[in-house]
Amino acid sequence: LQLVRHMHDRLGVMKKIENMITEKDIDSAVKILRGGGVVVFPTETAYGLAADAKNAEAVEKVRDIKGRDQEKAFPVIAADMQMIEEMAGVSGPFAGLAQKHWPGALTMILPVIGEGLSPGVVRDGTVAVRISSHPVSQALSKGLGSPIVSTSANRGGAGVCYSIDCVRQQLSDEPDLYLDGGELIPEPPSTIVTVDDYGYPEVIRQGSIEI
Repeated sequence: LQLVRHMHDRLGVMKKIENMITEKDIDSAVKILRGGGVVVFPTETAYGLAADAKNAEAVEKVRDIKGRDQEKAFPVIAADMQMIEEMAGVSGPFAGLAQKHWPGALTMILPVIGEGLSPGVVRDGTVAVRISSHPVSQALSKGLGSPIVSTSANRGGAGVCYSIDCVRQQLSDEPDLYLDGGELIPEPPSTIVTVDDYGYPEVIRQGSIEI
């Protein structure tokens, strides 16, 4: 019963978000992303910062806003499986996890096989990627035709934000655009899975999805 209520509340929030953020808003956000800008947007877990994952200057702008360590790579969101397969290798048990949990709050650290990603989203030849279940996240990546950086919209070390007001208090006018999806239901961050020494999935952060 609790699960049913949670899903009902979740669907209500998603419908509200779609009503608040229009196609015109998405178009404006995509134009900003194409121009190397940074957009605050709602995800299925919290508010995030988006930028074109193939634009090195845009990715570094996100790093400056967050005050994040240069050695840490940003995760990305892709619109669909085709976009992921063009940049990363998904095989074996990872393909099974993708089929079961995507779209959803599962981030997989996969080997990069394509070209064009910013160095700021690549670490040791891998990229952390997911297909978001949030319609705004998907629309931004699909509209851009490229994966987007997706990192929590807060200063490094500060708490994550579930409302636009919270983000504005931390980041002020540094992002180029805010997409207000209303008050989000607090959710754990995405679960992160990497590759162990034998080529199998290893959970390095247990989050919204239990694996």
